[in-house]
Amino acid sequence: MAGFVDAVVGGGGLVQLPALLLALPSASPVQVLATNKIASVCGTAASSATYYRRLRPDPRTFGPLMLLALVGAFTGALAASQIPRQAFEPLVLVALVAVGTYVVARPRLGESTQLRFAGRRHLATAMLVGFVIGLYDGVLGPGTGSFFVFVLVGLMGYDFLQASAKAKLANLATNVGALLLFIPTGAVLWDVGLLMGAANLAGGYLGARTAVARGAGFVRAFFIVVVGGFIVRIGGGVLGVW
Repeated sequence: MAGFVDAVVGGGGLVQLPALLLALPSASPVQVLATNKIASVCGTAASSATYYRRLRPDPRTFGPLMLLALVGAFTGALAASQIPRQAFEPLVLVALVAVGTYVVARPRLGESTQLRFAGRRHLATAMLVGFVIGLYDGVLGPGTGSFFVFVLVGLMGYDFLQASAKAKLANLATNVGALLLFIPTGAVLWDVGLLMGAANLAGGYLGARTAVARGAGFVRAFFIVVVGGFIVRIGGGVLGVW
């Protein structure tokens, strides 16, 4: 489930992280984050390859996006054990409500690619997006793919399908960037991570094929559902419902 959701619009952490927290009650937060990254990198690799073969996204955008996303995720992972989740969740909740409201209020958003920047401004924007969202992914993670999709659509002007393709490539880089720190420290629980990774890979492949076949309208609708789920999940936590 996490691989499929993540491949279409991001947000696989909505499924995967709660499952890990329930299944591994004695694991530390860093172990849960690291194990989640091992599982996620399998799915993002499969979905990235599928999107690349079928859509051929422009490497002049996704290359810098991936590079700065990797750097940001590595930097964020350095701080992951120092910053409590409670410090981030209210901010993430506000951002998700704003994102969801903006997309619902603009039904034509992301129907077609109409780039808002060109040349160096396009490159600089892609690099800034990669670093900032990569930093968030290294520290916390859930919703990274959805934030990539939204910014690529709302700020840079891509349609939802092209944005999902680039978001997956960037998300692959953030997962690798975080693992560059997590693996040497021994934080990964390999038996759980690789088992989940195999399932995540299958879900990622199926999700990417479904998104390409169904088009931008399907991705937009799926995006709204996933963001709504995140708002309920994180909002309930912030308000103490669960």
